[in-house]
Amino acid sequence: MKFVTAVKNQVEFVGVIVEGQELIFNLHTIDEARGTKKTPNHLIDCIEQGEAFVQHVKDCISWVESQDQTGTFVYPISEVKLLAPIPRPSKNIFCIGKNYVEHALEMGTKEDIPEHVMVFTKPPTSVIGHNDPIDLHSQVTSALDYEGELAVIIGKKGKNISREEADQYIFGYTIINDVTARDMQSRHKQFFMGKSLDTSCPMGPWIVHHSGVDNPSNLQITTKVNEETRQDSSTKHLIFPIDELISTLSQGRTLEPGDIIATGTPKGVGKGFNPPRFLKAGDVVEITVEGIGTLTNRVEDL
Repeated sequence: MKFVTAVKNQVEFVGVIVEGQELIFNLHTIDEARGTKKTPNHLIDCIEQGEAFVQHVKDCISWVESQDQTGTFVYPISEVKLLAPIPRPSKNIFCIGKNYVEHALEMGTKEDIPEHVMVFTKPPTSVIGHNDPIDLHSQVTSALDYEGELAVIIGKKGKNISREEADQYIFGYTIINDVTARDMQSRHKQFFMGKSLDTSCPMGPWIVHHSGVDNPSNLQITTKVNEETRQDSSTKHLIFPIDELISTLSQGRTLEPGDIIATGTPKGVGKGFNPPRFLKAGDVVEITVEGIGTLTNRVEDL
């Protein structure tokens, strides 16, 4: 199942896409017709309900499929506007730096390959959805870059989680573009300023439930700019795998439902080319992660 936050006729709703279908089930209108408990208005609150929410969704789908008229409850994807699946995260997104050896090397030398998990964050205000424009921010940067990444969505509250238990805390997976102003990153000698601009965290187009991803540690990840492949790798090359990331982040720190972990980007970012190939107005960035989907955004000088 793929979970979305979407808008139709100016009304925001939580929906689900059944595997193999190009249709979105509106959980709110289904609840109203069934007279059942209501799906929360925000996907974070849905995630917090855990497997009870997933079972409720399955019941909703079964009910709709038993009906003769489904148009009130089910829409073609083309008829809705997809927002980021979590349009307003409850806290900063956890981002992992230099988590692929070849990316660390393109950004520096062997000494730049981390021995420990490198973490920075992006604020909730940076989040946008699939097909939303990325602001070039030409007034503050001349070196805007892309970074395609698999992201993990935490499904339940936990602290001091062991690596062996880590998969029990995953709700699902999505895609993130860790848009970065490289000149600001260098100027301020840290990551936050160059990675926290508005529109610098495209996310989506949906969250795929963990049951729909057989092996998140072996997924092909590809980034294209104007249909030219720039990044082409696999999550099997992560220096610090997903279970280690969850465990490390949870040591002395509480992870909560809806928390987002961007797992790092492979080689092929714009800064890694000689000369660098930074984003410009009109560029279209497409990030595809195997088993998840494709996140697409156009760069505009807003």
